[in-house]
Amino acid sequence: MPNSASAAKRLRQNKVRQAANKAIKSAMRTQVKKVVTAATAGDIEAAEKEFRVAAKSLDRAGAKKIIHPNTAGRTKSRLSHMIKKAKAK
Repeated sequence: MPNSASAAKRLRQNKVRQAANKAIKSAMRTQVKKVVTAATAGDIEAAEKEFRVAAKSLDRAGAKKIIHPNTAGRTKSRLSHMIKKAKAK
């Protein structure tokens, strides 16, 4: 329990921000999964289309510090490598 009015307000703000961050992170993860499933299924066209959306959401989450920016870059790199590998098959 917060002991002061300012602490109570901070608690309310944190809960709102936590919910927003959770929604962004969940949507980002869903988009990454769409790329992975399309690439493993061999659907290159869909994988590339979904990758563009996933890259945008990863960059945005990294810029807002919802995930670390290096994590966003690493994930984008792994996804693009996965697509490139699927193209080679």
